[in-house]
Amino acid sequence: MSDMTSTADAPRSPGRPRSTRADEAIVDATLDLLAEGSTIESLSIEAIAARAGVGKATIYRRWPGKDALLLDALRTLKGPAPRTAGRSVRDDLVLLVGAVGQHADPRVRKIMPCLVPEVNRSSAHRQAYEAIVEPRRAAMREVLRRAIDRGELRADLDIEVTMSLLTAPMLTQRMLRWHPERDERMLPERIVDTVLDGLRVR
Repeated sequence: MSDMTSTADAPRSPGRPRSTRADEAIVDATLDLLAEGSTIESLSIEAIAARAGVGKATIYRRWPGKDALLLDALRTLKGPAPRTAGRSVRDDLVLLVGAVGQHADPRVRKIMPCLVPEVNRSSAHRQAYEAIVEPRRAAMREVLRRAIDRGELRADLDIEVTMSLLTAPMLTQRMLRWHPERDERMLPERIVDTVLDGLRVR
């Protein structure tokens, strides 16, 4: 992406107040088009404006370009990281692992798999994707570091590898339906217990 500045980062000029309804319509139009099969490269401001029922100028008043709009739209799919209590490393990790691949918006299952090839083809797209997922990764990283500081987990723990071990099984199940018959409600606990069994200080 050439311009990844989102509306949250860009200064706003004085004038008529922005319409929240128009913002939501534009973001929804962007996500709808992606869910229907449009690639990041083929998606155009013209198509987004037509779907949202606004003019192109309305979009450009809110976002400096397509890339910034895409970043804001994709961020809405992830939402904030769950808030951990900080009392139990197991409970905190079960909460965070349970949120992996879990989204209220049904469009996520169609959009995220299509985003992976784009991430692999472009360093700019990768930076945008990492900006979206980093808050959740940071929350898990903090839980693991806190457990190490408390002496609950081994001091030589590779935090990044551990995060991959915790998140990959949940993501594989939810995105690819690896075991369609498996009860996903119990899977976060099974993943966390299996991984922690090899990481605890003995």
